[in-house]
Amino acid sequence: MLASIIAWDRQTLILAQINKAEMLLTRTVPLSEISYLGEKRSGWPQEGNASNALGSGHPTLETNSSGKEWTAARRLPQALIIGVKKGGTRALLEFLRLHPDIRALGSEPHFFDRHYARGLDWYRSMMPKALDGQIVMEKTPRYFVTVDTPARVHAMSQDVKLIVVVRDPVTRAISDYTQIISKTPDIPPFESLAFKNRTTGQIDSLWSPLWIGLYAQHMERWLAWFPRSQIHLVSGERLISDPAGELGKVQDFLGLQRIVTDKHFYFNKTKGFPCLKKPEGSSKPHCLGKTKGRTHVSIDPEVIQKLRDFYKPHNQRFYQLAGQNFGWQ
Repeated sequence: MLASIIAWDRQTLILAQINKAEMLLTRTVPLSEISYLGEKRSGWPQEGNASNALGSGHPTLETNSSGKEWTAARRLPQALIIGVKKGGTRALLEFLRLHPDIRALGSEPHFFDRHYARGLDWYRSMMPKALDGQIVMEKTPRYFVTVDTPARVHAMSQDVKLIVVVRDPVTRAISDYTQIISKTPDIPPFESLAFKNRTTGQIDSLWSPLWIGLYAQHMERWLAWFPRSQIHLVSGERLISDPAGELGKVQDFLGLQRIVTDKHFYFNKTKGFPCLKKPEGSSKPHCLGKTKGRTHVSIDPEVIQKLRDFYKPHNQRFYQLAGQNFGWQ
């Protein structure tokens, strides 16, 4: 069990935590850095909906040595990771959960695309408890491409901050197909599904792995409801090559101190993906699951080139909307 000893003065809070391994960690941090008090931790930020004597529908009261109370409660999210599938959204979420001022739901609730009829009270009940000053967030990559979602998100909050991880749409499509075939190995080859007519070279842009990559089309729908300043684009490629740099920009966008830095990462050569170094209280580094960073299926180079030609005007339009060039071939 985790014991917390908290001493409060007017400016700082000294947090001493003793974990299962009897490791003592003491550091001086501002109040804004303190995550949910009483939360069970094993060294990594967790989704956990901590229970309390009042029941899950009530706030949790934590009292410090001066008798001052902090209230942890479930709130609607102030930030959403809305896309894109196979772009790096899981990695981004796990990296952000290192930040003590972020409380993130680990699973994908699919509220705005599948469960909207359940209402905002149900959605709120899914969120982790958070203290005042902490940002509540969730990720559901399908939101970016679902037609009704921008209006629904706007109805919840006009001020919500939106994060989209984008990746070379050709590479993303192959990654998407690789995941699909791992679950349904009997489906036709990528080369067959990517074309309406292989002989004429007509691309089937409605096939989901290709349709998702039409970023400009989806982005325009979001910009009809939210200003560009409320949408932050993360490069999926740079999230791999420079995770600390991309995380720094996201923390700036969320108005948070840059606490997650390069000291938290190392590159796993086997997976070809950045992993998190050992946290306090843990004996092992933390990498994403086996489904992340897996080897893609081999695709005919001629097909890849035709897809690059197909996406080129769409990418250029997206660069214009985004105000940045992602350098996809």
